[in-house]
Amino acid sequence: MLWALLCAAGQPCGLAKQMFESNAVTRTGNVGVLVVDAASGDTIDAYRADNLLPSASTMKVVSTCTALELLGADYRWKTYLETDGELVGNTLVGNLYVRGTGDPTIASPAFDGRGLMTIWAKKLYELGIHRIEGNVVADLSAFNNGDAMNGGWTFEDMGNYYGMGVFSLNYMENTMQLILRSGQLGDVAEVISTEPADPRLHFTSYARCTNITYDDAMVHGVAFNYDRTITGQIPSGKGTFRVRADMPNPGLTLAEELTAELKRLGTELTGEVTYMLMPDSKQRTPLYTHQSAPLSKVVAETNIHSNNLYAEAIFRTVALENGFLPAGVEDARKVVADCWKSRGVKFDPVFMVDGSGLAPQNGIAPSTFVSLLQYMYRSPNYSVFYESLPVSGKSGTLSGMLKKTPLEGRVHAKSGTIAHLRSYCGYIELSGGRVWTFSIVVNNGNGSSTAVRRVMEKYLLELTKGQL
Repeated sequence: MLWALLCAAGQPCGLAKQMFESNAVTRTGNVGVLVVDAASGDTIDAYRADNLLPSASTMKVVSTCTALELLGADYRWKTYLETDGELVGNTLVGNLYVRGTGDPTIASPAFDGRGLMTIWAKKLYELGIHRIEGNVVADLSAFNNGDAMNGGWTFEDMGNYYGMGVFSLNYMENTMQLILRSGQLGDVAEVISTEPADPRLHFTSYARCTNITYDDAMVHGVAFNYDRTITGQIPSGKGTFRVRADMPNPGLTLAEELTAELKRLGTELTGEVTYMLMPDSKQRTPLYTHQSAPLSKVVAETNIHSNNLYAEAIFRTVALENGFLPAGVEDARKVVADCWKSRGVKFDPVFMVDGSGLAPQNGIAPSTFVSLLQYMYRSPNYSVFYESLPVSGKSGTLSGMLKKTPLEGRVHAKSGTIAHLRSYCGYIELSGGRVWTFSIVVNNGNGSSTAVRRVMEKYLLELTKGQL
């Protein structure tokens, strides 16, 4: 075939144009493709590679690579237990503060965070704090709380477990379990309880019990507001059914659960549990510092499982660590853009609305993704980044892609999927140790997401034929 001859001669082969324009699923969609030899920089194939397209979760590649370059793979978030008072005997005269710096992993099941509040409470008790004459304060001042939920996100997403608020003090991945009553067909699925329990919450449910067999409930709400609306449907006849939703104020919930553990140990508290949103000038004394797992492990969790909270926390943290206090979304955009432009990566034009890809207004070209991937290929952080990517047919969001094909286990890539969009970017391992970088985006394909994926798989298999 002509494309194979052109590829062998080191020229763009034109396979993407041929395959995506001839297929009924992708012919009327907006498609962008770029494949480049990682070592030589030669273009293997290109098709509308400079088109700005929605990114979906491939935007997490930008956020995680930025953090690796600016913060380093060994970076750890710190969460501080502090006081503005003094310890007199066994009494802390003053407030106890829990000050966050954006760690998304506090009490996270992905990092075996169960029992962390017990550990913190014991640390304080061992310091001799058996009575607190003051408040327990969740300090949320490191991030701009007006950006807790990105203004580019749709209301349909806000309030769900994947569209949670992002704060400088996060807890249990900022999600809670709703236990719904699963009654007869047509019944309204009312909320029975929540885990953790929170009496401030108020639910209005329009969700129905139907004959489906999966979770199709949607929870709607915004940060710091305790009203939640539930729509959609859940299976009927189950007695109870669990769905995940966001916590309105996870930092406050953390402070409350820490206080409960302190009281369980016998610590008396004369004040209240509250939170603060803006920095103050009070002098504080450190009592205990909790450190997260290294950034390398958080990046792996972010990319392999496409964790929106982790990506957004990383996005804001690069701004915080570059001097912005409180750190906001616009600050993060500037830091990210400056990082890559200063390193010679093609980063203009890019519409970067958030750090996770949840915002449909994001716009980034395949040529930008490949330029970034090419840079990382030569970066000291390459191995950490490469290992953080899902593997075709093996792991994460690529576990079902290219399975039982010659490319199983040979593609390390980040996927992105939102309504009417599917995208991939990453690396392809070829014979002889050769590597290709690639980015493929199909927006508004004429078919299901699975049908679009199959066209993309067929393209990659055809492109690499004779190269494996």
